[in-house]
Amino acid sequence: MGQRDKPYQTFRQIWGAPLEQQMKALRDPAFRAKLLAEEPAYPAGEIIEMLCIAYHKMFSLGERPNYEPTPEESAKAVAERTGKHPREVVLDWMMERDGKALIYFPLMNYHCGSLADVETMLTHPNTAFGLSDGGAHCGIICDASFPTTLLTHWGRDRTRGRKLPLEWLVHGLTARNAALVGLQDRGVIAPGMKADVNVIDFDHLTLYSPHIVNDLPAGGKRLIQKTDGYTASIVSGAVAFRNGEPTGTLNGRLVRGAQKRPEGARIPAAAD
Repeated sequence: MGQRDKPYQTFRQIWGAPLEQQMKALRDPAFRAKLLAEEPAYPAGEIIEMLCIAYHKMFSLGERPNYEPTPEESAKAVAERTGKHPREVVLDWMMERDGKALIYFPLMNYHCGSLADVETMLTHPNTAFGLSDGGAHCGIICDASFPTTLLTHWGRDRTRGRKLPLEWLVHGLTARNAALVGLQDRGVIAPGMKADVNVIDFDHLTLYSPHIVNDLPAGGKRLIQKTDGYTASIVSGAVAFRNGEPTGTLNGRLVRGAQKRPEGARIPAAAD
């Protein structure tokens, strides 16, 4: 049998081992050289092939993620500048932070090497803000950070294109979405409405890199992503989180379908 018939034999020696043991092996020059010499094996034409060798779309995801890196920061570009194989560049990145570093791989909306296409979609009048793939793919995708990314990247930090107005982003995350799905009892701060409010220290709002936790049934894994800067999260008028830590107050309730506007609620005309 050839090498492609028995793929990943070197890595299988440490597959399932504790992270510290894996890192020890990956730092060994002989093991590392043997690992990098193996060619990946995948069914021709499958998406896994693209995921394995599309080095021009692989970027190092730092402790504070940059979701709009330049093409010059890709594994392919770094490999060309340093004379390394792109696989070695990716391995180096993954070994950072004691093996807990992640690779950023934007799939379909980054073919121009920027988020210009995403900007077009975000600002289209028929677009509603929302993103969630936290069920089926919670072990490989962390979309829970989407609202924070809107505020930090698009409203404050973006350098490779225009920033979007903060008040417009907040409106899109709150009143506009609430009206779109028929939740007429929330989305604006006004007398009689549901008192759900996030108090945000916008200047210090920080999104960190995702990390894996194994807290699902049977030890299943999922990605979570921490933030700083949410001073308080208020649910139905009571503080549920203070600086990201739960207070023990559980005011949330299951919502079934559209909700009517409370009688007597006084909503400014601009909020509609």
